[in-house]
Amino acid sequence: METYSAFNLLRHALSGHRNWPASWRSPQLKSRYDVVIIGGGGHGLATAYYLAKEHGITNVAVLEKGWIGGGNTGRNTAVTRSNYFYPESTRFYEHSLKRYETMGRDLNYNIMFSQNGIISLATSRHDMEIYRRWVTSIQLQGVDCEVLSRDAIAEKVPLLNVSASARYPIYGGFLQSRAGISRHDAVAWAYARAASALGVDIVQNCEVTGIQVSDGSITGVQTCLGDIRTDKVASAVAGHSSLVAAMAGVSLPIVSQCLQAMVTEPVKPCFDHVVICPAVHCYLSQSDRGELVIGGGADTHPSYGQRGSLPSTEAVLSAVVELYPAFSRLKLMRQWGGTVDIAPDSSPIVSTTPVTGFYISTGWGTGGYKAIPAGGETLAHTIVHDQPHPLVEPFSLDRFARGRLIDEGAAAGVAH
Repeated sequence: METYSAFNLLRHALSGHRNWPASWRSPQLKSRYDVVIIGGGGHGLATAYYLAKEHGITNVAVLEKGWIGGGNTGRNTAVTRSNYFYPESTRFYEHSLKRYETMGRDLNYNIMFSQNGIISLATSRHDMEIYRRWVTSIQLQGVDCEVLSRDAIAEKVPLLNVSASARYPIYGGFLQSRAGISRHDAVAWAYARAASALGVDIVQNCEVTGIQVSDGSITGVQTCLGDIRTDKVASAVAGHSSLVAAMAGVSLPIVSQCLQAMVTEPVKPCFDHVVICPAVHCYLSQSDRGELVIGGGADTHPSYGQRGSLPSTEAVLSAVVELYPAFSRLKLMRQWGGTVDIAPDSSPIVSTTPVTGFYISTGWGTGGYKAIPAGGETLAHTIVHDQPHPLVEPFSLDRFARGRLIDEGAAAGVAH
């Protein structure tokens, strides 16, 4: 694996960006693997990497029906944070945030992680009371978080309308300063390159058409490129989790909806943080290219679409111009959607299933990107030991039968 030093980058740039070495292998599909991972997004690639790196299992195939990182990993707003309310969630996402903080060094790849912090806005006294309890819970778990007054927010976000006559009056909020944004495709490429170097086969344009089960156990996978014999299959396909699980005869309590985002034309740096206003389901950040990245709530109806609906677009943009009047003069460049998988309690499902050898990573909803490192690490552990990693034991599939829900709908920050 070539080290991307400053010298190598300069050498390749001067060559006209030709003859760059391939970052990962393009192998032929084998007839037998120890583990097959369906889904070549961040979670699937991270799972393959940790299987090889931490458990020495390298006879692994990652099957992606399109191109790696082309699903939700490439269709999100790339926010990473750990400011959740319940201890189970905070422990997991804090572990993932710490992985992001060292990922560039660990994988020898610049993921452009910028920890500018995330600010959550309160638009009523009731919001502020809830935020104070929320911050206390986070702080008691040893995670950075602080309450902000309206004046403090006005200083940090000078373009925000904090006047008394504002349609959405600002009462204050809270800040997690270690939160931030990164380059989503770089995260996928980093895990792909590292996994491939350890011997994992990454096979693109390979659609899974069936999962073979015999006497309640996995025996193989059918694909458009041929059949594979295997004893273990893991699904990491986000909004299509219910469809893949059905191939194995497993029913999931998942609803798939479209969550959309959009970007404006690029402008000079003017927005230093990720700022979210849950009351209007709107959040913003500024990319390294100068674009304002805008996210909103999920569409109100189940869908596998990746475009979003005009009413949702209008709702989030009307909130943007009310909160930040200066942005009303900007042009919208493009808009897109991703298919999110939402569980009844808005918490993930990383688990074994009633079918022996079939494992799932789903239910990430709007929080899948921030969970990539920890999601991959814990799913790899679950596959190897056939029991959940301690960090995700509370997020097992059987919690719905036991009534042990972890309702993080509010911490998701956007409407589901």
